Order: sequence, then C-alpha cells, then structure tokens
Amino acid sequence: MAWDEWEQIKAGVADRGATDMQINHVPVELGATASTVTGGLKSSKKAWLTAGERVGSLRKKVGTALAELEDGQAGVGSGGGCLSAVAQAELYASWKRYAENVGKRCASLQGVLSQVGHDQLKTDEAVKTEMDRIKRKYADTDTIGGQAKGR
Repeated sequence: MAWDEWEQIKAGVADRGATDMQINHVPVELGATASTVTGGLKSSKKAWLTAGERVGSLRKKVGTALAELEDGQAGVGSGGGCLSAVAQAELYASWKRYAENVGKRCASLQGVLSQVGHDQLKTDEAVKTEMDRIKRKYADTDTIGGQAKGR
C-alpha cells in the first residue's frame, strides 16, 4: 500500500469521526447461545459451569488449609498470661475468620457462575448486581494489616 493511499484512508476516517466496531460474523459453536444484551455475542454454558466448578474446588482447598491451620493451633490455648501466645491466638482467630469468609465467597461466586451457565441470570445487569452483592458482603479490610484495636 502506498503511503499516499494510507494517508487518504486515515483522513477519511478522521472526517467521519469515531466508528463503532461491530462483529457480524462470529462463528457458531455447539452449545453456544446468543445474548440479546451483548448484541449477539456468543456465550458458552460449559465455560460458565466449568468456571463455577473450579471456584468450588478453590473452596475445598481453603477448607483443607483451614483444617491444617486449626491442627497447628491445637494445644496453644488462650496464652495464660504470655503476651506472645495471646497475640498468636488473636492472629489465629483473625486468619480463621478470613479463611472462612474466603470459602464463603468462593461458594457465592460458584453459585453466580452456575446461575449464568444455567441461564438463570440472563442479563449483564443481573450478573453485575450479584457480583456487587458478593463484593460488598465479603469486602476486605481497607488497609494492610487490618484494623487497629486502639494500640
């Protein structure tokens, strides 16, 4: 392509203003369904369901880690006046609560992904609403190190 021809194409595009991209010929895959929300973009139920299953497997791994954390804590007790043991017990309780919430978050996310895969959440807005609900429910602490206890 000659340089002058390229310059003419660029000038023509600039004169028309911004153009929207449109995908008219997306190949149809077996098991894929068209979404009216996405303008005909295909979505695979299998992909959504697989993603949900994998998030569910993360929940199992978090549960295993939590059980190992609990086993490691066995015998420590409440500290009985030893400041480092008391601090360690507080840390354990914090991490246990956090790990439990991670497991619950995985379960919630698995449910949303499965609902999308089974066409129970059909619009982008419905999916976004559910994801925002999960985000609010399991929001992490605002700062590194958690929240101070007046120390």
